[in-house]
Amino acid sequence: MLQDLAFGHLDNHYEDHAPKKGDIVLCMQGNGIMVARDRLDALTLPLYEQVQEWCGDWTHWDDQPFRYIFTLQEVRYFLWMGQAGQPGDSAFAYEPAATLRQVVSKTVCFAAMTGWHLFCWYRDSRFCGRCGTATVHDSKERMMRCPECGNMIFPRINPAMIIALTDGDRIMLSKYAGRNYTRYGLLAGFQEIGETCEECVAREVMEEVGLKVKNIRYYKSQPWGIAGNVSIGYFCDLEGDDKVTLDETELSSAEWFCRDSIPAEDDGISLTREMIRIFREGNEPT
Repeated sequence: MLQDLAFGHLDNHYEDHAPKKGDIVLCMQGNGIMVARDRLDALTLPLYEQVQEWCGDWTHWDDQPFRYIFTLQEVRYFLWMGQAGQPGDSAFAYEPAATLRQVVSKTVCFAAMTGWHLFCWYRDSRFCGRCGTATVHDSKERMMRCPECGNMIFPRINPAMIIALTDGDRIMLSKYAGRNYTRYGLLAGFQEIGETCEECVAREVMEEVGLKVKNIRYYKSQPWGIAGNVSIGYFCDLEGDDKVTLDETELSSAEWFCRDSIPAEDDGISLTREMIRIFREGNEPT
């Protein structure tokens, strides 16, 4: 999956670092992330010294235009907190954050998606939701604090269930309604307040396809920073009737597929595709 890197790990402990030459800087604008592509379609992120040349005067949210976010494979990453505008190097351009999903540059994609998650949180946490006062960054941890009422705002992570509903040698695959993403996937949905993950699995299946489930078992989780989520994978078995009652506001289709006729391959990126492959191979948890 996307976070399964060839070496090293993500050290996301917050430190009040200042950037230096050789550090990587993530620049965001609108819904885009600044990247460069070479002839082989491999992705590159800009360095601190490059962004320094491009940024000029800045409009930023506090007195620290470069915000340290994490260290990945012994390389430090920062967010540019202002508007970088158009890069001075023509090799770089802003690409939609949601499209940066590829195995050839897995480390870059993972860093960009995780950085995007933090960028959106910083952007949306500039003011206190309790009293409206401008927030300030805490000096010891990743938290925005309200100097007026003391409200503490931590990064928001949305739990989303990824659900492999199976019936013997069949698995249910679905397609979203009204989205640009038209590939087959698994049933999925966000956890509601006051419910367990297992209760969410059963509720989402009933809401989306009108079916009952049993034997709900956890598989694996995945950070999915591009949407600010943590995806939590579960397998479950059909209980009773297999007739689908489709929620057409959420899904355009939901169909049963046998192991040998599944129209989806593992992309090496998403939890959804890995779970589909695990089922195809007959290795799903029991």
